[in-house]
Amino acid sequence: MPAPPPAPPRRRARTVSRFLPLSPALLLLVLFLAAPIGYCGYLAFTDLQLTGQAESSFIGLENFRTAFQDEAFLNAVWLTLVFTVLSSLIGQNTLGLSLALLMRRASKPVRTLVGGIVVTAWVLPEVVAGFLLYAFFRREGTLNAVLDLLQLPSQNWLFTLPILAVSFANVWRGTAFSMLVYSAALNEIPQEITEAAEMDGAGGLRRLWHITLPMIRRSIGTNLMLNTLQTLSVFGLIWVMTRGGPGGKSQTLPLFMYEQAFQNSMIGYGTAVALLLLLVGSLFSVIYMRLLRMEV
Repeated sequence: MPAPPPAPPRRRARTVSRFLPLSPALLLLVLFLAAPIGYCGYLAFTDLQLTGQAESSFIGLENFRTAFQDEAFLNAVWLTLVFTVLSSLIGQNTLGLSLALLMRRASKPVRTLVGGIVVTAWVLPEVVAGFLLYAFFRREGTLNAVLDLLQLPSQNWLFTLPILAVSFANVWRGTAFSMLVYSAALNEIPQEITEAAEMDGAGGLRRLWHITLPMIRRSIGTNLMLNTLQTLSVFGLIWVMTRGGPGGKSQTLPLFMYEQAFQNSMIGYGTAVALLLLLVGSLFSVIYMRLLRMEV
């Protein structure tokens, strides 16, 4: 079978000119993203340590076997899933959609006030937000002061329910993003469709379930994907509030990775945990991308 004729020079030149403007961006991606990930992939298969070792050696899958046999790692995986589900899938997503729906019917002064408060929490640096929520949940903090004023039982929330406290803190800080995404999506729904459903006797919940949610399905999927990836990498907020304690009760994978790599000086093991966290984020991304391609 004869070989296909080579592409005409004009077509090759058109292809080169089409991809040439992308070359600086591709170069930056390779230099600052692909190369560090590749180097971390190499370190994950070594026993590199910060101290007490002259040089590292290749140990294969030993770091990964150690991780899956480590109860602290399995506890961090479980807490990461709990933290992600509570603060991202349920908390930020549901509260953001609720605020967007309520602000659509609110007056302009109310929208301005509520939007300003919610967005202010979002733009605060993570460390500042962590200190604010630490002051809110600590034993002598604002929450217990209000509970004592109402003569309700109080407790040391950062000690008894640390994973719930940090989940609430992440919801408080990150809900603004979901609210803005859903507000933009709701503004794209034609008013005629909603009015027609209302004239046909559809109540608020039926309009929400059969009209609003299907029409903003792609925005929901995109928001869930971005929120999940951001929540999986939260470090500073939890570190400031609990440092993963007490007794590892709020130690998610980013904190476990930091502890192994920089406190225990096991760079190879910590990098292996980082790759596993990257794999978890990739799996979530694939799931959301598949859901986005599905027809309603």
